Amino acid sequence: MTGPAAAGTAAAGTAEAPPAARPPGARTIDEILAAARARLHRLTPAEAFAEFVRGAVLVDIRPQAQRAREGGIPGAVIVERNVLEWRFDPASDARLPWVRDYGEQVIVFCSEGYTSSLAAAALQDLGLASATDIAGGFVAWAADGLPVCPPGPGSTAERAC
Repeated sequence: MTGPAAAGTAAAGTAEAPPAARPPGARTIDEILAAARARLHRLTPAEAFAEFVRGAVLVDIRPQAQRAREGGIPGAVIVERNVLEWRFDPASDARLPWVRDYGEQVIVFCSEGYTSSLAAAALQDLGLASATDIAGGFVAWAADGLPVCPPGPGSTAERAC
């Protein structure tokens, strides 16, 4: 098991029943993640920063509690994962007012770069062909010494610090 849930499963210390037989056509989350990442040109934090400086949109999809605990990236647009596709689909009535172009360069990030890969692939499915994510997510960005907002309630509902 990989990803954010891997540590939580072992930490729980409970015996688990073996998984049920997988239905035909079903894929594991590891398979889904690998397929999503195969479509992306994932960026290192330094590459993402350079693209952001050139005008790419950084999108923080982490929940508010996680942003408050970890901090944020100055200037990132906050769009939580559960509404991402509606806010970035140029054809959606619920899109952000400035989202009008399928050529918008969108760089999604989460905490460690798992959920963001799935989210970037979903944006590609909407036609945003250059959508991608940050390998390692916010944790890698901060570890590389790139600009961050400190943890706490400093982010607004729409823009980080």
